[in-house]
Amino acid sequence: MQFTKYHALGNDYLVLDARNYPEPPDSADIVVICDRHYGPGSDGILYGPTLSKKADFGLRIFNPDGSEAEKSGNGLRIFARYLWNQDLVGEKPFTVETEGGVVTCVVNDYDSKITVDMGEVSFFNKDIPVEGPQREVLAETLEVRGKPYTFYAATIGNPHCILPMDKISKEIACELGPVIEKLPIFPKRTNVQFMKVLDRKNIRIEIWERGAGYTYSSGSSSSAAAAVAFKMGACEASIDVHMPGGIVHVDIDKDYNIQMTGPVTRVGTFEIHPEAFSHDIPER
Repeated sequence: MQFTKYHALGNDYLVLDARNYPEPPDSADIVVICDRHYGPGSDGILYGPTLSKKADFGLRIFNPDGSEAEKSGNGLRIFARYLWNQDLVGEKPFTVETEGGVVTCVVNDYDSKITVDMGEVSFFNKDIPVEGPQREVLAETLEVRGKPYTFYAATIGNPHCILPMDKISKEIACELGPVIEKLPIFPKRTNVQFMKVLDRKNIRIEIWERGAGYTYSSGSSSSAAAAVAFKMGACEASIDVHMPGGIVHVDIDKDYNIQMTGPVTRVGTFEIHPEAFSHDIPER
């Protein structure tokens, strides 16, 4: 299998062109491919372009644990860049169908300015999903290791749990993220963002991604966290989201539709040998 690797502010994906491979790898092979010691290594696999009845292109997104993700903002920016590199798109907007819905992409500048219309954020628990009666999940309390935390939940095609905090760090994300991801109130598990509001136009987040773990950056996480900051009244509708990997810009309209803009970097093309799949990866 031949892959093209890109990263979006340190969040790296391998693109497997569906035109050359009629089926995606199975979940066990995905685990090997994404492993940074036993395979090429990545935060996920983008399988496309596939045929779509709803959009110009179809895309399937796989996590490093072999599970399938509904949507990825960084993944969509990377896929848009790949389509541009393949001369399949130009400067005009085009649409991509994911499991989390159809999005519109624009490649304004091939490496530094790719915009994805991520769709509408919902805070309603049945959409996300979050267990319990019908409601918007705003400023509720969850308990982790005996300590209460205020959280907001949202979906932009995939589930997010956002915790506003005065102090955030990688250590906090790695300690609390894996616990929150699998809490019973999130029946499909959840992505987790630890958010600090810097001022009316800037927030900082640390990210624990469902199925991937600690992540340097995330487009969907940025979109969800920015929407929560706006919903809280803590920020205006145009927000720079600061992450360990860098900054993306998020614009929010009155209906909570999100436009997310950020860079993509091409890393290279890689070929994985069948021998890579001949050994089991030890549990860690």
